[in-house]
Amino acid sequence: MIEPANLREGALADGHFSLDFGVLSLASAAIATFGLLENSVAVIIGAMIVAPLTRPIGALAFAAIDGDPRGLRRAALTLALGSGIAIAFAILVTRLFALPTLGSEITSRSQPDLLDLGVALAAGAVAGFARIRPSIAGAVAGTAIAVALMPPLCVVGIGIAHLNGTLALGSLLLFLTNLFGIMLASMIVFVVAGYAHVLRARSGLLWTALALAVIVVPLALSTGQLLRQARLESELRSALLSGTVTFHRADLLGASFDWVASPPLAHLLVRSQEPISPGQVRALEAFAKAHTGTDFKLVLDVSPITRVEDEPSPSPTPSVTPSAIPSPSPASST
Repeated sequence: MIEPANLREGALADGHFSLDFGVLSLASAAIATFGLLENSVAVIIGAMIVAPLTRPIGALAFAAIDGDPRGLRRAALTLALGSGIAIAFAILVTRLFALPTLGSEITSRSQPDLLDLGVALAAGAVAGFARIRPSIAGAVAGTAIAVALMPPLCVVGIGIAHLNGTLALGSLLLFLTNLFGIMLASMIVFVVAGYAHVLRARSGLLWTALALAVIVVPLALSTGQLLRQARLESELRSALLSGTVTFHRADLLGASFDWVASPPLAHLLVRSQEPISPGQVRALEAFAKAHTGTDFKLVLDVSPITRVEDEPSPSPTPSVTPSAIPSPSPASST
C-alpha cells in the first residue's frame, strides 16, 4: 500500500491544472463529441480512456477527508476548467456541423437512473483502491470506461447547441451522479484504509453524502419514469400485434423508442407482403393512444417479402437424330 505522505503528494499534484491536463481534456472532448455525433460506441469508449477527469475528482475526495480547503478549491477549479473545455468544444462542433438528428448514444445519456448511481459507487471504490494499491493501477482504465465522465459533459454541450434543455439537464445530472458517486466511494475507501481519521473526514463525508442524497431524488423519479416507459413499450407492442389487422398481415421485427421526442417516437421495423399506407399509420397511432393512453408518433420501416424457392428442372425434350427422320421414297419424289 502507498504511504500516506505519497498519497497526499499525488492528490495535490492531480488537483493542479496543467498543460497536460488541458490537452488531454481537449483531446478527449474532441473524441467524445465526434463519437457521439457519429453514434459510434467504439470512438466514445476511446474518449473515456483518454479523459483525465478522474484525477481532479480523486484529489477532491482526498482533500475533503484530509480537511484541506485549499486543495479542495484547487481541485474543484481544475475539474471546472476541464468540464468547461468539454462543454464549449461540444457546443462549437455541434453548431459547426448542425446535424438535424440526435443518435441513440446522445439521447441515452439524458435519463440517468439509480442503476447509474450504483455503477458510479462501484467505480469510485475501485478507483480509490487503485490509488492506495499501485499494483492494480491498470484497473483505472476499466473504471474510466465503466463510469463515463467526458461523454455526458459533451452531451450537455450538444443539448445547449440544440437548445434542448431536457437533453442538457439530463446529461448534467448523469455527470453529477458519476462525480459525487466516485467521490463518496473513494472517500470511504480512504477512511477505511486508514488514510484519514473519521473525525477529520466526517465533514467532507457528510457534505458529499448530502449532495448525493439531493441527486437521488431526480434519479428515483427517472427510474420510475423508465419503468413506466418500459411498461408502455410492452403495451404498445402487445396492442399492435394482437388488436390490429395490419399486424395480422405483417411481422414486427423490431422496435426502438425515442422518449426525448414530443410526442414519443416509436420506430418499428416491419416485414409485410402488402404495402402499408399513411392512412393505416394514422389509424395505428389512434389505436395505440386508445390502448396505452399515450400519444405515439409511429414510423414504420417496411420491408417487402419476396418469396424465392427452388424450381424443378424442366423435363428434357426428346432429341431427334437425322437417322430417325424417314427418307422420302422414290415415288414421293415425283
